[in-house]
Order: sequence, then C-alpha cells, then structure tokens
Amino acid sequence: MTQTAYIQANRQRFLDELFELLRIPSVSADSAYRDDVFKAAAYVADKLKAAGADAVEICQTAGYPIVYGEKMVDPALPTVLVYGHYDVQPSTPENLWISPPFEPEIRKTDIHPDGAIFARGACDDKGQMYMHIKAFETMMATQTLSCNVKFMIEGEEEAGSGNLGPFCIANKERLKADMVLISDTSMIANDCPSIDVGLRGLSYVEVEVTGPKIDLHSGVYGGAVANPINMLAKMIASLHDENNHITIPGFYDKVAELSTEERSELNKAPFDLQTYQKELDIDSVWGEKGYTTLERTGIRPTLDVNGIWGGYTGEGSKTVLPSKAYAKISMRLVPNQTPDEITALFKKHFESIAPPGTRVLVKPHHGGEPVVTPTDSKEYKAAERAMERTFGKKPIPTRGGGSIPIVALFERELGLKSVLFGFGLDSDALHSPNENYGVFNYFRGIETIPLFFEEYSKR
Repeated sequence: MTQTAYIQANRQRFLDELFELLRIPSVSADSAYRDDVFKAAAYVADKLKAAGADAVEICQTAGYPIVYGEKMVDPALPTVLVYGHYDVQPSTPENLWISPPFEPEIRKTDIHPDGAIFARGACDDKGQMYMHIKAFETMMATQTLSCNVKFMIEGEEEAGSGNLGPFCIANKERLKADMVLISDTSMIANDCPSIDVGLRGLSYVEVEVTGPKIDLHSGVYGGAVANPINMLAKMIASLHDENNHITIPGFYDKVAELSTEERSELNKAPFDLQTYQKELDIDSVWGEKGYTTLERTGIRPTLDVNGIWGGYTGEGSKTVLPSKAYAKISMRLVPNQTPDEITALFKKHFESIAPPGTRVLVKPHHGGEPVVTPTDSKEYKAAERAMERTFGKKPIPTRGGGSIPIVALFERELGLKSVLFGFGLDSDALHSPNENYGVFNYFRGIETIPLFFEEYSKR
C-alpha cells in the first residue's frame, strides 16, 4: 500500500485520535490541570508505541514529563530528532469561544473551506505535533521509513520549557542526531507554502506597583495618594514614544539591522494590508515608524503588555483606591539581543521611572534567544523539495514573529540545526479564543513529512 492510500484509508481514525488528545486540557501554566498534563503525556507515549516506536519512555523531570521514543533503521542513515509539545495555553476567556475549548469540532470557514478543527491546542501544538506521529505510523506501515527518527515531546513549552535544557544536557548521547524537525510555526497561506528561517527571542516579565499598604476609600484618599493602577498605566505608556519606538535606554544598541536588499527580499512575501486588517477587524495597523508590517513582525523587536490587573473587577461598583497593580509584559527580541541583557535593561529602567509614592518590583519569568537558520543547508533543501512536491510550488523563506526558545537551546546544547516545518496559518488564532487548525493543513503535513524523510535520506 502506498503512503497516500494508507493515509486515506485511516483518515477518520487520524482525526478521531487527534480529537481525543485535544479533549485533554493539558494547560501547563496552571497547576489545576496538573493531572491532565500527565494524562496527555501518557496518551502521546501510547500512540508512539502503537505507531511502531521503540524505547518509548515517559521521562520524568522536575516539572512535567518529556515523552521519548525512537526507531533506528540503520546507523548509516541520517537521524532526525522530532520535537513537539503536548501542553497548551490557558483557554481563558472561555466566554469568547464559539464552542468549548476542549470539545473539538470541525467548522467551515472562509480561510478553511474544507473545515477547521476548533479547540485549544488544535494548531499549537497538538495538531502539528501529532502529524509527526501519524506520518511516522504511515512510514512504518508502508515500510518506507528512510531515516532514523527520535521523538522528544515535552509538556512545558507554553510555560517556558524550564526543564528541557537539563534534559538535553543529561541525555546528549541518547539525543544524538543530524538535525531537529519542528512543526510549531506557520505558513503564509494554504496556496503559498513557506518555511520560517528566523524566530525572535523573548524576555517575559511581571511587574508589581505598590502604593499604600492597603486598599483605600477613593473618596477619602483619591487625589492625595498615588493610585498604583494610574501610575502603572502612565509607566507603561511611557515605554513607547510618538514613533512607537521603545524608550528603554540601550534597548536597540545591539539590534542587527538588515540591509536594504535584505528588507526588499523580506517584503516580497505575499501580503495584502487590506485583507490583513479585514481578518483582524481593525481599521489601521500600528507599529514602529519606518517599517512595514512584515518587518515589524519579523525583524524588529517589540514590547507588549500581555495582561494588566488590580483593584476591584467584580460585578457592580466598589470605590477603592487599590494597594497594588500588576502587569505581564513580553519583549520580542532580534539577533544580537539576549533575554538576560534585555530583562536587566527593562528592570533598571522600569524601577527608575517609578513615580513618588510607589514601589516597583520586576519579576523575570522566562526568555529565549533569537535565531536565524540557514537556507542553504541539506536539511532546509530537503524540506523545500518535500513541500514543493505536495504543494506544487517552492516554499518561500520567511522570518517568524513568534519565539521558540528551544531552537537556540538545541543548537547550543546538542549542536543541532533545526528546520521549522510548520503547516499552520497565522489566522489560526494561536493563544486566542477559537484556536483552530485546518483539516487540509493537518493532512497536508502528514503527507509532506514522509517526503522530507525521503528527500533528506538522499543527502
């Protein structure tokens, strides 16, 4: 039986199994879901075994486990290390979901006329990770596995991958490979395949602004005592100037500037501003003056508030002057910026602008290094040829706006380059309500991954 025939014959089962995985609320950032995260790890391990992997193990860490499995066909063949994650983002606010986040269903959309799978984790990263298990099963069942393969599927990516580094260091021999294959990124469009060759880094912090020692009556004390929420809002507003340039001293000192030619090449990627605005239901874009939208999301650093809270937010009114206000802030970094350095610059600056009558605490959370991957490597060329075979056109190399800190980790600790073999779309609402993943994309990934193995084995 051919690979295509096997996939078609098992199409419904491949969907059903993904749905089972999506029903597990494996939210790594919330300890209330601890048991579910372990349940998801067990499910992934069982499916790896069923697909034909050897030495499958649920490897315990100081946090959530890493699922490992392998199939060594021939030591003379190249070895591909497949990375993915089974944990997901929180699903809040759940009232904005059309259907419950952990009850997957398929609905047709303008972008996915063949249907999209709506569920938390559908694209990031359960759907894309599970493509690899089903592609592996397909190669095993049709006796076409042309490379050695190792799987390393973690459960803490959405919480910073804090235990992945120690695991890699402790298991360097077991993880020996020729490259890493990752599907946790997006393409330009279903009719315009692309491969990310660059990712921004990340510095993520939480800030706390304290005023009086307790909440106060806003009528008695308002106007006389600094309100932490008012002060925090002013401090955050000051982090960008009138050109939307980040005002932290030293923030841009090491930013790698692209040449005019490089910027021109980046902007050749298909992009329609009106369509972009329509899909997001906005009447204008926003960003650093002097750069296009593609440049702002791919090659420029950013600073964004991801959450802000304090005081009374319950039903009705409560006239309170709060004691504390909080915000979570992320900074996306570009080559030559490091998370430790940027976090230190942020901390120093944010503390320095604390208004009188307040105290500021900056708590670093997690970060990651920016990376740029080569487009002339054997790994990239194999991915390019595989995509060209299934999509009928050569993929465009692009710079992704997101961060996958483990790419730099793999290069540093394992000496391995990665190929970012994503099949999702930016419009799939990753990290947002109504996250979805096209049925077309899921199966196109399952079809393309075996072709990557075939092409890579020719090296």
